[in-house]
Amino acid sequence: MDMPKERRAWWKEAVIYQIYPRSFADSNGDGIGDLNGITEHLPYLEKLGVDVLWLSPVYQSPNDDNGYDISDYRAIMKEFGTMEDFDRMLAEAHRHHLKIVMDLVVNHTSDEHQWFVESRASKDNPYRDYYIWKDAKDGREPTNWGACFGGSAWEYDKTTDMYYLHCFSKKQPDLNWENPKVRDEVFDMMTWWCEKGIDGFRMDVISMISKDQAYPDGPVSDGLYGSFGPFVCNGPRVHEFLQEMNTRVLSHYDLLTVGETAGVTVEEAKKYANSNGTELNMVFQFEHVELVPGKIGKWTDEKPQLVNLRPVLNRWQTELEGKAWNSLFWDNHDQPRVVSRFGNDSEEYRVRSAKMLATCLHMMKGTPYIYQGEELGMTNVYFDKLEDYRDIESIHSYEQYVNSGLVSSEDMMRYLKEISRDNARTPMQWTSGKNAGFSDGTPWIRVNPNYTAINAEAALADPDSTFYYYQKLIALRHTRPIIVYGVFHGLLEDSASIYAYERTLDGETLTVACNFTDQEQECTLFDGIEGEELISNYPTHLVGKLQPYEARVLLHK
Repeated sequence: MDMPKERRAWWKEAVIYQIYPRSFADSNGDGIGDLNGITEHLPYLEKLGVDVLWLSPVYQSPNDDNGYDISDYRAIMKEFGTMEDFDRMLAEAHRHHLKIVMDLVVNHTSDEHQWFVESRASKDNPYRDYYIWKDAKDGREPTNWGACFGGSAWEYDKTTDMYYLHCFSKKQPDLNWENPKVRDEVFDMMTWWCEKGIDGFRMDVISMISKDQAYPDGPVSDGLYGSFGPFVCNGPRVHEFLQEMNTRVLSHYDLLTVGETAGVTVEEAKKYANSNGTELNMVFQFEHVELVPGKIGKWTDEKPQLVNLRPVLNRWQTELEGKAWNSLFWDNHDQPRVVSRFGNDSEEYRVRSAKMLATCLHMMKGTPYIYQGEELGMTNVYFDKLEDYRDIESIHSYEQYVNSGLVSSEDMMRYLKEISRDNARTPMQWTSGKNAGFSDGTPWIRVNPNYTAINAEAALADPDSTFYYYQKLIALRHTRPIIVYGVFHGLLEDSASIYAYERTLDGETLTVACNFTDQEQECTLFDGIEGEELISNYPTHLVGKLQPYEARVLLHK
């Protein structure tokens, strides 16, 4: 077969598995997942067939935001182990043919980082300009910006009678990327990790590192605070900073790089992930997981509809073609479980819809990401009590909106059940034994009670499990160039129930159809076509129809 004209790259052909270390596997019984727990389960991940493990942050942190508040970039979080444990995990991962991608969090640090301790000490401290400090404006905050986790994005610091910017928690002050010394520090740290032998970086909120230096007030939507989005996301110098990062660090190593780019548009993505390779390999866009805006920010219990989902995913497929590379994901540590959000997590349809959603995503063009437990069809946890939640965003949002009278307690609890980040953070379900085999101690967050039925041990013993379906999808991507490099064309674009598309390459066509409903649906795409069925979640098919949550993939001329 002629190879496609598109430039080949290992990271285009890879499948990534995201690990949330705190919830993956606890090796020492303290109720918190750790690095040695990851090392113990490398054979499981090798069996699944993935190529790359992306680890959410494992650096030293006070854990205000579960490790996304870093106090030392060159040390390991004590709960997770030691640097020796990390080095052993890295070596073992490579031995199991698995690459390691680190989470790079450099929009902000912890307020306990030595740089910030120095920065807040005095106005003439050498580290003062490592962060963003402003005087009060009319006796109050410098702008009306609200922070992502509730409250103002500015925190008053009485030591110097000034405010510092924190787009997230007040314990996560934003770094000042305008200061070349900050960039030097970040690039030096990145080089240090690359020299250790890691294989790439997932870059946390990297689209936010360049701020509009005018610092204007933002539009108010929730009645409380203004949005910083227009002045922080995809800011004026973001591409300049990333090109400098690429020149000084990234281009010297064979890395996978993916940017988390809040507020990114297709046009911006073409710059971040351009095919010339001057910035990043790919970005995460969030349009498809933000289809149902709530009355207050993201909070709602409405389900996304296929008629709204399709145009978003199709646009990213077609408009990046030949210009930039897509990343493909349904869920991650910040999103609810895919089978609960986009599928059907009832006992009757959970497995079928989990497989359908996997098929829909993995047959698209781009690099697929699997979030831990997704390959088991893990579901939302549906906590009944606020005390069961651990996520800073969920707790602060509940308090802010319920206390202000904007939302009732009952409504907010319903919204949390649907889209709280903790839905993805409950412990990995390994066995039907104590604490789902995650820990011998008391887990830091409650285990989903359905672990007795949904767990890796049961999945590995069942040839028809979601696990083996994912294994097959991954193997197909590794062996069929059309799945990696074929050009995407949308089909049935007016259907409210079926997501269909085809991929074409070198005279071959891959036809994919997925029924997003629990009803039979008319579908004649496969009628009269001879070809090879690569994968389906049903053993037999109906002529002219798709069964509930059915997915079919046919390779033909």
